Amino acid sequence: MIQKEILHKIQKIHIRTNHLVNDIFAGEYESAFRGRGMEFEEVRGYNPGDDIRDIDWNVTARMGHPFIKVYREERELTIMLLVDVSSSGLFGTEKQFKNELSAEMASVMAFAAIRSNDKVGLIIFSDHVEKYIPPKKGRGHVWRVIKEVLEHRPRSTRTDIGAALHYLNTVCRRRAIAFLISDFIARDYEKLLRITNKKHDVIAVHISDPRERELPDVGIAELEDAEKGETLLVDTADAGLRSAFKNASEKLFQERLHMFRSAGIDCMDIRTNAPYIDAMLKFFRMREKRL
Repeated sequence: MIQKEILHKIQKIHIRTNHLVNDIFAGEYESAFRGRGMEFEEVRGYNPGDDIRDIDWNVTARMGHPFIKVYREERELTIMLLVDVSSSGLFGTEKQFKNELSAEMASVMAFAAIRSNDKVGLIIFSDHVEKYIPPKKGRGHVWRVIKEVLEHRPRSTRTDIGAALHYLNTVCRRRAIAFLISDFIARDYEKLLRITNKKHDVIAVHISDPRERELPDVGIAELEDAEKGETLLVDTADAGLRSAFKNASEKLFQERLHMFRSAGIDCMDIRTNAPYIDAMLKFFRMREKRL
């Protein structure tokens, strides 16, 4: 039985993301992600301006005048959503916790995929894969994906991105577009990320909160590592400490971006204090220009 609070969240996300996909992302998604290839459809008579490389010489010889082969794009794609549900997602100093923003991002991508008649699958992970939903089509399936992400109660607090990538490679034999939605507070996953991106098209959706990059001056504060359960008292009035924290956070973020680039992986930078619509549109248009 779905709790009323969860049902309300599902309905709210369902309405908002459906609107975004229909009114804002229309065409952007299809332009950014092409199908698996071109499939032969028919032959027709040659018209001035047609590419002579498409002439079907066998039919042309038989009919006595030129015919060309007509192809159509094999549009159907498989979209895999890999959603990190570790405890570091239970943090947010703006309108949403990071895990709520992750669920909404997954919902937007699921709706965009279904609108284009693509399949959508889901992998929910912490330090192991906690839930797998095979790729399917249909709005009812999107409803289930959103429900599973919001309703899921993690069995572990920690993160293992490599375990999720290994599982994806095991269950998904055909090439897929894999949206890896995480704050990437994890270690030892770069090798598997590179391996997976050779088999699939991996896109990193980096979720973060501004307080992970810069500490406010609020005096003595207790910081907690949600995954390890460790706490630390710090004096945020210390300008040197705040500066060191900001520099270390920025260095870590830039190292992640460098890792993604060197592995040939695109990254969406999504923050709890900024509208994700602009970031997604910028990403889609960047992909379209490169194709």
